[in-house]
Amino acid sequence: MVSKIDKNAMRLKRHVRVRGKISGTPERPRLNVFRSNANIYAQIIDDVNGVTLASANTLEKEFEGLTGNCEGAKKVGAVLAERAKAKGISEVVFDRGGYIFHGRVAALAEGAREGGLEF
Repeated sequence: MVSKIDKNAMRLKRHVRVRGKISGTPERPRLNVFRSNANIYAQIIDDVNGVTLASANTLEKEFEGLTGNCEGAKKVGAVLAERAKAKGISEVVFDRGGYIFHGRVAALAEGAREGGLEF
């Protein structure tokens, strides 16, 4: 019998490994990405205090018509950067969540960088 690898389990394994090395601080919080088949979510997290400082996702009303495609991901990154700037955050650590830095994840990062976040 052929056994099929569990892609999500492998992603979670990579995510845990990376999270052992990076952490968000109040000076430089962590920009976390989660992507589902239909949507994309991003949040800026201060791991020291355990607080989410800003978040954006394609389920919000302002993303009407945009789902989890590259165009929507780029807009999520730009909106998240705008919300971060309003809270005085300019530098973040990018946490790709175990996903390959390609497609929607890269588009979100590009939108965040264009919005003024540095990482």
